[in-house]
Amino acid sequence: MAGKRALVRVDYNVPLDAGRVADATRIEASLPTLRWLLERGSRPVLLSHLGRPGGRPNPAFSLSPAASVLSDLLGADVLFAAPCDGEDALGASRELAAGQVLLVENTRFLPGETANDAALARRLARLGDFFVNDAFGTLHRAHASTTGVPACLSPSAAGLLVERELEALGGLDRPRRPFIVAFGGAKIGDKIDLMRRFVERADLILVGGAMANTFLRARGVETGVSLVEDGALDLARSILSAGEQRIRLPIDVTVLDRSDGDGETVEVVAVDGIEPAMAALDIGPETRARYAEALRGCAAFFWNGPMGLFEDPRFAAGTFAIAEAAAEATAAGGFTVIGGGDSAAAVRRAGLLDRVSHVCTGGGAALAYLSSGRLPGLDVLAHRRHP
Repeated sequence: MAGKRALVRVDYNVPLDAGRVADATRIEASLPTLRWLLERGSRPVLLSHLGRPGGRPNPAFSLSPAASVLSDLLGADVLFAAPCDGEDALGASRELAAGQVLLVENTRFLPGETANDAALARRLARLGDFFVNDAFGTLHRAHASTTGVPACLSPSAAGLLVERELEALGGLDRPRRPFIVAFGGAKIGDKIDLMRRFVERADLILVGGAMANTFLRARGVETGVSLVEDGALDLARSILSAGEQRIRLPIDVTVLDRSDGDGETVEVVAVDGIEPAMAALDIGPETRARYAEALRGCAAFFWNGPMGLFEDPRFAAGTFAIAEAAAEATAAGGFTVIGGGDSAAAVRRAGLLDRVSHVCTGGGAALAYLSSGRLPGLDVLAHRRHP
């Protein structure tokens, strides 16, 4: 591997604030693989997307700020080149010295990235001698930099972050019992395949967030002006029918009441007490206690989606209660996996990242893998292991 260019797909889709990286968690997650490669004399060239610039250059979505942060974290000279498929980037990759790293510009500045354009994949493949995909959060997308490049470049392999993610999710394939799952967030449709699978495999499913409103409406409960996914009511009914004994819905909720007309009131009501001008925005204290008690006895736990509008402190108690219960379950010997996205953000905000077994770096990829056991960006690697 000494002297070879390692073309590494990383996930540096990081939040930016005034042109600075606001949260370097995803950059930090790539360090083990990059250090492994550097220790063996490889010259890493990094591909990543950031945001949704719409297939054209946009300075607001440039990866340039990530280069300086990576340099500080890695303790190495990190160069930057743009565009990712241009001659400047190709030249920089060929001239990269031992111990240096090259990060190229946002792959989504080019329309061919999300279209999985074969010509773009071939141009990107010129940047490396072999390919490593360490961007778990992108493995469910068939894009040029995730599935197109490894179809052109051999050998291709998964990185250490992807390995850790798959090992953690594999622990839920034949989980210890009791196995409990918590679903939140807004949309049932995004998680329908996984919910159906877990209805058959989990001992208990806890439902919160706006998703709970849809299930409550499907049961005939009046939900006022709460967010409800009307098009998913039949799906909710079918899930309830399949797993009625294992599905727990809120028994009380924290609502925003605008019935006064002069303002808004936050209060807790039983689910059968939601009035026409009320919007349920979090699970209530009795539900929190009920869910936390269930988690105390679990041997395995998977959580995806917040229990409420946790970005607003008035409606964060339910989500943070689940995060704390997950940490307590871990301390008691349980295996706990947080399925990325808002759930991961909540655990991070609660200061509990190091008190759960695993936090996924990609919620969509985690859901896709748990639903089907397959990911496009992973499947293509199986055919590109050797030259």
